Amino acid sequence: MMAGRGAGQPGAAGGPARHIPVLASQVVEFLQPRDGSLIIDATFGAGGYTRAILQAANCRVIGIDRDQDAIARGADLVEEVGGRLSLVEDRFSALGDIAAGHEVDGVVLDLGVSSMQLDTPERGFSFRAEGPLDMRMDRAGPSAADVVARASERDLAFVIATLGEEHRARAVARAIVAARGRAPIATTAQLAEIVARVVHSKPADIHPATRTFQALRLLVNDELGELQRALIAAERVLNVGGRLVVVAFHSLEDRIVKTFLASRGSARAGSRHGPPTIPIAASFKILTRRPVIPDAAEVATNPRARSAKLRAGERTGVPPRDDLPALAPVPTLADILEVRS
Repeated sequence: MMAGRGAGQPGAAGGPARHIPVLASQVVEFLQPRDGSLIIDATFGAGGYTRAILQAANCRVIGIDRDQDAIARGADLVEEVGGRLSLVEDRFSALGDIAAGHEVDGVVLDLGVSSMQLDTPERGFSFRAEGPLDMRMDRAGPSAADVVARASERDLAFVIATLGEEHRARAVARAIVAARGRAPIATTAQLAEIVARVVHSKPADIHPATRTFQALRLLVNDELGELQRALIAAERVLNVGGRLVVVAFHSLEDRIVKTFLASRGSARAGSRHGPPTIPIAASFKILTRRPVIPDAAEVATNPRARSAKLRAGERTGVPPRDDLPALAPVPTLADILEVRS
């Protein structure tokens, strides 16, 4: 996991930052890698977690990343650790298929966008540097520019309010539609300027465009849907005693993780007022009753870590389930553009 994961945090779409794994020692502590064990780093990034895991024990790691640049950069680490690391270019929701035939002792998920992506203007994630309005992690499918150009004002407002939690979503959507009527919105700087005209902030606040950029990025990459599918997959592939560790950077992601673990972490019986039902046993033992957060020293060293929250669970012997706890519906590209995301 890299500094700057999660564009919902203050400053997350800002300028260059050093690649510092957030909560790295805590992640390794909860994963408890052992000699001979297999850990899946489902969001490989620049390999910060993977390197720490491989240094902690004579174990193996499968690293997954949908960004081909991250996979290419990891080649040196693969060679360095002498066959203990395998890299797979794919979405982390595919970890079930990727892990088929393996005994998995741990899964770690680092949610959001990496600082490497933010700090590369041509990827279009950051509003602080001129770049194409792209935001696609795997460079496939519609881009953020496509959404801004084609979505209706109503849909834009819904996306920005729901995924960006932006209180001025209607005003932002109205401003986008008015601006695109005059000229295409093709760059990050153009969009940031449009948003800043209607969302005002104090000097100490996050940039006015932060929440709008977050919303578009989450939509374009289906990040919340990916997270839900990955949690189900992790439950399915983990051995008894295997650990799931997730680090989230904004409330939408953390809420999904918290709700999932809560739904799996306690035995449930039917209502005493209803017909008898078979109790549902806990498939995870919750290891973090409250989220683990960075201490002041880590935040001082790496300001982008300030909103990180770590949650973890340990797999029990109860069979996995395929259902998800009820969550508020979130928009998808298929909803907004009537395409397959």
